[in-house]
Amino acid sequence: MTMRAPGSDLALMFEDAGVVVRGVTILDHVTLTIAAGPPTVLIGPNGSGKTTILRVAMGLTPLTSGRISWGGQESVAPPRRAIMSQRPVMLRRTAAANVHYALTAAHIPRTEHHDSAQELLALVGLESFGRRPARRLSGGEQQRLALARALARDPAVLFLDEPTASLDPYATKAIEDIIHAVRARGVKVVMATHDLGQAKRLAGDIILLHRGRVIENVRAEEFFAKTRTEEARKFIAGELLV
Repeated sequence: MTMRAPGSDLALMFEDAGVVVRGVTILDHVTLTIAAGPPTVLIGPNGSGKTTILRVAMGLTPLTSGRISWGGQESVAPPRRAIMSQRPVMLRRTAAANVHYALTAAHIPRTEHHDSAQELLALVGLESFGRRPARRLSGGEQQRLALARALARDPAVLFLDEPTASLDPYATKAIEDIIHAVRARGVKVVMATHDLGQAKRLAGDIILLHRGRVIENVRAEEFFAKTRTEEARKFIAGELLV
């Protein structure tokens, strides 16, 4: 399964986007652009709106106000996008069967399933785990399998929601290595994380969110070298944002 080069889906643009759920503002007049290139990393405290931005981009959460557009088109959502949630559910099947299921959902011809599944399992370092029940894999292995399932959609844009939360350093590095490999294949990665070290290692761009608002949206080296806002200074220093 050879991943194709990204199409013209990007840039992804949020324009004055808002999400209100049961009277609570989740996203508050968010305007930002996510372009092709190195990973874009969303950071911020819990409840800042990181997951909601990913879900809006995937079409899983509707906007209450504002608009979102892909490649300049507001009403045409790209098919080549995928998301991996923080706690993906493993099907009661083998690791290989989990990937086969994802390939079927992505409308990949059945004649290609075997080779594609083997390639995806190899990409995430699980080539020898294909016959193992998915729910018997370790936490890190399950996250890698979830990545393989997401990549079965051959995405041009891959959204990751805290993909290494609660993982040990070894498992975290394995996930980060896969992200580097996926990025090298031309896939745009947009990832939410609470781990500043991870953001330093992976990000091309940083978006800092707080209370549903974009506080900073800059190149990663600029963000860590010289913060523009008090919220960013506090977050980098490990202080609580309330």
